[in-house]
Amino acid sequence: MESTWLLLLHQIPPSPPYFRAKVVRWLAQVGSLSLKNSAYVLPDTEDAMEDFQWICREVIKLGGGAWLFRCAAVAGMTSEEIRQSFRDLRSPDYEALTEEARVVRNLTRAKSDTAEAAYIKLCRRNENLRRIDFFNCPERTNLQELMTEIEELRSAKANRMTVPVEMGGKGKLWVTRKGIRVDRIGSAWLIRRFIDPQASFRFVTPNDYVHKTGEIRFDMFEGEFTHAGDRCTFEALVQANDLGADAALVALAEIVHDIDLKDERYQRQETIGLAHLINGMCLRVPTDAERLERGAVIFDSLYHGLAEAANPRSS
Repeated sequence: MESTWLLLLHQIPPSPPYFRAKVVRWLAQVGSLSLKNSAYVLPDTEDAMEDFQWICREVIKLGGGAWLFRCAAVAGMTSEEIRQSFRDLRSPDYEALTEEARVVRNLTRAKSDTAEAAYIKLCRRNENLRRIDFFNCPERTNLQELMTEIEELRSAKANRMTVPVEMGGKGKLWVTRKGIRVDRIGSAWLIRRFIDPQASFRFVTPNDYVHKTGEIRFDMFEGEFTHAGDRCTFEALVQANDLGADAALVALAEIVHDIDLKDERYQRQETIGLAHLINGMCLRVPTDAERLERGAVIFDSLYHGLAEAANPRSS
């Protein structure tokens, strides 16, 4: 089956020397296939057109030349030959990420303190690679089998998770990692606002922490509430405590998800604003206790704004 393709040609001056490297990096990031020097191709899709148009603008802005064409044949190759070249291009990427997935699987089995961070990084890289794997590279299957195995290991831990607040009353001690940022700040706000109004919080160094009966861990490896599958801790708390009927809370969970996991899944307009607010506050406020209190004001304000937007008062 023949297809149409987008062909980008560029001409880059020798100075400044970093110019060519920057353009090559951009072209690699969008998944383009290099046919020969200065000629790159992408499938003819709306997203690919936007990517190539942006690169063309940047090349011209920096003093080079760039031309974009739509064509049915490229460099004398059939459409299937081009598709296979894209698969070959992605094959080493999948092989490298598969090796990384084996490491994450072993860390997860060993209950390592670094497993959670490694898993989040792996998911992010997998999502980025899938985005530019336009024609289903065969090596993708090996990686997905490993990802499924890791998910099963994580699910086995998640399935042991109960809702201790309901079983053990209110006023519990909730424990999380030091250096709280958006997911932990938001989760702490959620806990006090909707789950355990008398909650107290303790911030620990995971390597030095020894779990005690009655303490509830969140956003920590093997925590009662933590990342589960492709959900951040805030989302896991909303789901586990049956809070999904609150439209404003679900919207807030989507915002926290995109900031924390950086996968741009929901792309809500409020996301960048909250990200800047939390980042700026964390830069100015060194202690976790104060971050929690200041962050609660931010989250409470955004929650009420989202609730008003979802259910505007009649005039």
